[in-house]
Amino acid sequence: MKSTVIEVRTGARERVHDMTKECADFVRECGGDGLLHVFVPHATAGVALLELGSGSDEDLLAALGDLLPADDRWRHAHGSRGHGRSHVMPAFIPPYATVPVLGGRLALGTWQSVALIDLNVDNPDRRVRLSFLTD
Repeated sequence: MKSTVIEVRTGARERVHDMTKECADFVRECGGDGLLHVFVPHATAGVALLELGSGSDEDLLAALGDLLPADDRWRHAHGSRGHGRSHVMPAFIPPYATVPVLGGRLALGTWQSVALIDLNVDNPDRRVRLSFLTD
């Protein structure tokens, strides 16, 4: 297994951050066939495979806002208003994804991208572990 950590700055707002290029660069360096495992070791972020750049980013954040409102209902209540929802989000968007790699290239669908989903406005810096597994 080969592994690396990338640093992502999400800033002080909810964010869908495209990591596809970093993932593609990593598996190209690794070469061959295998699996790319993407893992974010944070309790308030997730990894999703989805279409980006066509309004889907905003649609996802709006849907999460409807499902997990940033209000005072959350028992986990430290940090900014609604912070507890960030701790619930990984149950809906898990902190990992696995993508097949063929010939050193991500085997994503035509419109799929690899994205970090972060609702936590209190933590602007994220680490993401990329691991390439081969047999």
